[in-house]
Amino acid sequence: MASRVHETILECINEAQSSVSIEDKKQALQTLVTVTKVSPQNRNLVAQTDAAVATLLDLSKSPDSLPQIQTLSLSVLFNLSLNPNLKLSLARLDTILLLNDLVLLSSSDEPRRLAASLLCSLAMLDKNKAKFGVAGTVQVLLKAISGPRSTAAHHLLSSLAELVQFHGNCTVAVRAGAVPVLIAVAESTNGEDLSGTALSILGLLARFEEGLNELREAESVVARLVGILKRGCMLSKEGACEILLRLFEESQDCLREAVELPEFSTVLADVSVRGSGRVREKAAMLMKKIMDADLF
Repeated sequence: MASRVHETILECINEAQSSVSIEDKKQALQTLVTVTKVSPQNRNLVAQTDAAVATLLDLSKSPDSLPQIQTLSLSVLFNLSLNPNLKLSLARLDTILLLNDLVLLSSSDEPRRLAASLLCSLAMLDKNKAKFGVAGTVQVLLKAISGPRSTAAHHLLSSLAELVQFHGNCTVAVRAGAVPVLIAVAESTNGEDLSGTALSILGLLARFEEGLNELREAESVVARLVGILKRGCMLSKEGACEILLRLFEESQDCLREAVELPEFSTVLADVSVRGSGRVREKAAMLMKKIMDADLF
């Protein structure tokens, strides 16, 4: 059985590489998507096949006139990246730069979504995270996130969230203007899951001094976070509470600004009884901060 699968993989790679027929290429790539979708062993077989990864990368550069070829190639590469043992070898600089270009320059959402998903999958290996910082992926993701909203937005944010688990990438993100970009996404009413993810990333940036300082200096940041606390989904409320806690711990001015907002106590009281368990816990911590503070 294994030998038969290996023969099929060899045939598909050869067909994808050399066939002049677009339909034959599609069929070969679709077969590779199928055989790598659920089988780690088959993923290893494809990765070990001569020129397989290089062929898939080359086909991922297909022009807009061949969108299915590009999408299928990226799908196979994404499947390969699900194997932990393949993440390091797949995260070559030329591959990362190709994915960066697809995120920024692709004219359709599907290749952008797959490229962002592949970036995220490869970044899950801690040894790879610094590579993306060097290759400019953090800046690319922020530029794409700040552009017109697309169906790939959640995938772009998830990739950024994975990259900023690494301190060096947090620094890169802050210096590239991540804080205002993410606050704007968090305030958007277009997607509650996007808002929650953006706030989660801001919370990761706030773990370090450069991120926290940038948040403190953001325009009307306390009022904006209270606004999110008032109208956001549970994930957004949790993220807003977490960031407010960090700000209050570091700045009496931020705490005073919150207390002076007419709606703050009402919003906090509402969240403390109607939120999820985690949100209620964080709201209680915020209340304690206020009661313990000597503001005037």
